[in-house]
Amino acid sequence: MTDLQIRPSAVGGSAPARAVRPGLLLALVLCGQFMAVLDASIVNVAVPTIRTDLHASGAALQLVIAGYTIAYAVLLITGARLGARYGYSRLFQLGLALFTAASLACGLAPATGWLIAFRLLQGAGSALMVPQVMSLLQRTFTGAARTRALGLYSAVLAGGMAIGQVLGGILVSADLFGTGWRPVFLVNVPIGLVLLAVGARLLPSLPGDRDRGFDIPGLVVLGAALGLLVVPLVLGHELGWPAWGWAMLAGSAALFALFVVVERRIARRGGQPLISGRVLRVRGLRPAAGGLFMIMAAFAGFLFAFALHQQAGLGHSALRAGLCSAPVAVGFGVSSLHWQRLPGRLHRALPVLAAALLSPGYLALGVLLGDGAEIGATALLLMTGLGLVAGCAYAPLFARALGGVAPADAADASGVTVTVIQLGQVVGVAVLGSVFLGGVDLPAPARDSGHALLVTTAVIAGAVAVAGVFAARTRRSAG
Repeated sequence: MTDLQIRPSAVGGSAPARAVRPGLLLALVLCGQFMAVLDASIVNVAVPTIRTDLHASGAALQLVIAGYTIAYAVLLITGARLGARYGYSRLFQLGLALFTAASLACGLAPATGWLIAFRLLQGAGSALMVPQVMSLLQRTFTGAARTRALGLYSAVLAGGMAIGQVLGGILVSADLFGTGWRPVFLVNVPIGLVLLAVGARLLPSLPGDRDRGFDIPGLVVLGAALGLLVVPLVLGHELGWPAWGWAMLAGSAALFALFVVVERRIARRGGQPLISGRVLRVRGLRPAAGGLFMIMAAFAGFLFAFALHQQAGLGHSALRAGLCSAPVAVGFGVSSLHWQRLPGRLHRALPVLAAALLSPGYLALGVLLGDGAEIGATALLLMTGLGLVAGCAYAPLFARALGGVAPADAADASGVTVTVIQLGQVVGVAVLGSVFLGGVDLPAPARDSGHALLVTTAVIAGAVAVAGVFAARTRRSAG
């Protein structure tokens, strides 16, 4: 059953308590999450129009696409801690308001520089909003209801990635009122305003812990480490992997090591580190996070390489490419939501079994399309199966990562888990995109592009096998 909790009213400390309506709350926060995921991919198909309209350079266009992801990934942990300190509902509303305002500004941007700046603000808004989604789910649902909520979260995550490409293609092709690319941003504005109005009435009053330490040194070091990691991964291939990119990656490794030292020192002194050791010691969280990272890296990297193959190898339009990618995303979402309906005896081993099927499945798809063949019914059916199996690996791992977390640690655990997932997507697109683009000079004949896709799926198969190793280490926490 749903844990229908009673929360004090947000208006005044002595006001009568009111009940949270979990179904509506779930719809509200997942709509916010969906918009955040959508905007990571919806812009891709608008790039040619933006280039023409704003006379943007290639590097500037890359920053238009990547600026959102960079700000989002770097600030997620900070957003989680701010939610714990000042209140999850308050930070959700603040992040949603910033995201909505930045979307309006992006849609009205007069020049490329302004568009890049507003995309960074969009990413910052998402980073404030998204960690609160998981924290609110953790605080509102328990038991089977929480697992179902996490399944819906997974479905939204997968669906947003694919729907972004389809919706972007529709909006750009429609050229509403001669506005070209601008509706891909403006579409967020009415939705955001509705969510803000509903959230003001519906979100529970969960006061933050103002006495909780903020760990400024940890925030600064981790933010810098993530920035030095994400920026070269996102921009590296476009810029030819310059020396400064490798220097940033080396600096990132050093700062991550420094972050561990800083956090341990704060804990020894009785302070409150940014990421509590208690959270990282939750049974199953670390191996589950490792498995989630590899699954999402494979999933996001495949969608990216597959879209490139279709548009620059097979000559598909952006809309058709998005529609052909939809089966794998739909399958992912469906199985993420319904995996618990499988026989109970399979649940403990399900992520391992799924990884064992995914690895040869990705490779089989690469072989099927490796000679430049068109995307036929067999390929679409196989991709649907891959999506279904990927969801059966991802959703149980997600539940295991957060299932043993105490409510008091929900914000920290949510920030860590969502950051790992986001970094998995960034690394997957960067590394697997580089593998694909390293094997073909686009635009290229379909056969050459197909061969590059085959090589990429072979690497993906290896990544999924590693995910299976991590998944095997979570079986004790499966209950």
